[in-house]
Amino acid sequence: MSSCTKDFEEINTNPNAPNTVQPSLLLRQVIYDFGEQMSYEGFVAGDLLSQHRTALDFNLFDRHALKSPQLGGNPWPIFYKNLRDNEIILTQSREVETFAVYEGPALILKAYITAGLTDLFGDVPYSEAFNGVDGSVTPAYDLQENIYQAENGILDNLNKGIAAIETYNDVIALEGDILFGGNLEGWITFANSLKIKHLLRISNKVDVSEEMQTLFNNGNYFTSNSQNAIFNFTNTDPNSFRLAQLRVGDFNNFVLSETMENVLKNLNDTRISTFFRGTANSNGAEFEGLINGIDAANTSIELAELSLAGTAFREDTSTLDANFLTAWETYFNLAEAAERGLIQADARSLYETGVNLAFEYWQTDLPADYLTSAGAYDAAGTTPIQQIITQKWIANIINGYEGWVEWRRTGFPEFLSIQASLNNGLIPVRMPYPAEEEALNNENYQQAANATNGNSIDVPVWWDEN
Repeated sequence: MSSCTKDFEEINTNPNAPNTVQPSLLLRQVIYDFGEQMSYEGFVAGDLLSQHRTALDFNLFDRHALKSPQLGGNPWPIFYKNLRDNEIILTQSREVETFAVYEGPALILKAYITAGLTDLFGDVPYSEAFNGVDGSVTPAYDLQENIYQAENGILDNLNKGIAAIETYNDVIALEGDILFGGNLEGWITFANSLKIKHLLRISNKVDVSEEMQTLFNNGNYFTSNSQNAIFNFTNTDPNSFRLAQLRVGDFNNFVLSETMENVLKNLNDTRISTFFRGTANSNGAEFEGLINGIDAANTSIELAELSLAGTAFREDTSTLDANFLTAWETYFNLAEAAERGLIQADARSLYETGVNLAFEYWQTDLPADYLTSAGAYDAAGTTPIQQIITQKWIANIINGYEGWVEWRRTGFPEFLSIQASLNNGLIPVRMPYPAEEEALNNENYQQAANATNGNSIDVPVWWDEN
């Protein structure tokens, strides 16, 4: 009997299987997997919540039954898988001297992904999560306020990530970096731009003006599209945008929303022909949207009368990016900060630069009169804040859930009522915790659910509370 277990571990270990994964491979995997999956989520779920698109069928999510994801709408595992993989990179960077170059980027990625997670769900497992076999399998939920502000939270990790890069003095290069090609200065600029974004996001709760002003004065944030934190999709598998790889029926399920149609047409915005196709019935000459949240069982739809997504999302995805953060978003964030008095700066100039960069990013010519007519900073019938957020919302199409997050924070642009709402006519203000949390982490889940009125999608997150 003793011979059955002698040298068991040695005998049953595959000598050809690696015990650890190189951080360069993991870094590339985390960036690509998160960017690709959240771009897909942005198209099939985020764009529904932000009313960029409407779903014709499989549309429980579009009707705001958010606990019933269909073609998309369950980003929770995307966040946690990539945060756990990123934690391996971070651990290796601190334990293996030759991997030290990865510490700064890993801290910045941790802050970036964590912010996306908590902005959607509110309180989430954080300080006890991400550690795999070395951590708790039933982690407690951290308060969003602490996730943002506490030691080892979002803002602290951005600062520590910058410091780790600035103090790194070895010559070993950063490999696997598909955002900045190993350029560590690019990561610092990314971190500063993220600080601007997330300080603004919590500015309703915290006085952020001094830190925001310092960031603006230093000027080390994204100022051109050449600096953007993006990676390009291609026209071939497996690196083309996922909607180009799926059957045409899935692609044709998503059309221009009436909200997006109204906004773009009121602005005479030429990006409508970049984002969408003219209707088949008009030979491409007219753009027509549909109200969100239809009752598909009782609504007759003629696809030829509606505008499908543009060629960038299927036939030519080489023109499409996975968008982590851009110069145009940064300028809109700074413009809002200036307009709200959080920084001393020329809000109009920042806004106009943001508009120019957003049109350039989407490879669409800016109409000559755009910034002096309906798209003007002080256009009649609007406010500067409304103009800033609306422009950010337009350009954030397929960028995860950002359009919806910004609407929750500001109320712009004005959303239309859902036609056949499954949420009592209310537009949700948070994502629900998934069913697997209730099953696998029940005790901690129950506390978080109780704090959100039974895991309600109508209870705002901390930074959204008035």
